Amino acid sequence: MSEPIIVCKDIHKWYGHFHALRGVSMEVNRGEVIVIFGPSGSGKSTFIRTINRLEEHQKGTIVVDGIELTHNTKDIAAIRREVGMVFQQFNLFPHLSVLDNIIMGPMQVRKWKRDKAEEVGMQLLERVGIPEQAAKYPGQLSGGQQQRVAIARALAMQPKIMLFDEPTSALDPEMIKEVLDVMVELAQSGMTMLVVSHEMGFARAVAHRLFFFDQGQIVESGTPHDIFEHPQEARTKLFLSQILNH
Repeated sequence: MSEPIIVCKDIHKWYGHFHALRGVSMEVNRGEVIVIFGPSGSGKSTFIRTINRLEEHQKGTIVVDGIELTHNTKDIAAIRREVGMVFQQFNLFPHLSVLDNIIMGPMQVRKWKRDKAEEVGMQLLERVGIPEQAAKYPGQLSGGQQQRVAIARALAMQPKIMLFDEPTSALDPEMIKEVLDVMVELAQSGMTMLVVSHEMGFARAVAHRLFFFDQGQIVESGTPHDIFEHPQEARTKLFLSQILNH
């Protein structure tokens, strides 16, 4: 087995007295697709945000691609260059065109020349299925299109790892599939992905492993077959019965 690309050991996080993460440990291999699910407030988003230091953990160790996350800002910057992130909200710059939103990062951080950035940007818009939207502004796009631009923007930095924090939860139902289709293609291309989501069809189709979080802990983990066909824990069974039957 190759070295895991992400190693989290005994991660704890407090907000004041609230113990948000209680000893979370997880190893993720290169090219692995992990889906994290669980009730709201269970620590899922907090956990994936510790991986690129959007949230600081107070105890435990996180190593991403051989670099340990500490207070060293140089290490944090190095990790953020390798880790793309897609949020619930699209966080696009409203005053920039779609293409400019995508190429700004690589031009500033990777120091690409504009023509190279534009060429890669157009390839990525092609990949997410909306090359014709390049000159438009985010406000002229549907939510699903904006989220696909956000994915293209994260990919433009050529990350080794992609984090998705409930990327479809702010979308209308008819737009969810167009975003999930892009994520499925990305998963099949071998990208290492950690996805916080309740989209169980997506999880069943592409996840290598699922992790069920509750109250700041991993309650259960396993392959999609394990989790959907033979969940072991009462809390997992209850949660699955609620989301699969509604």
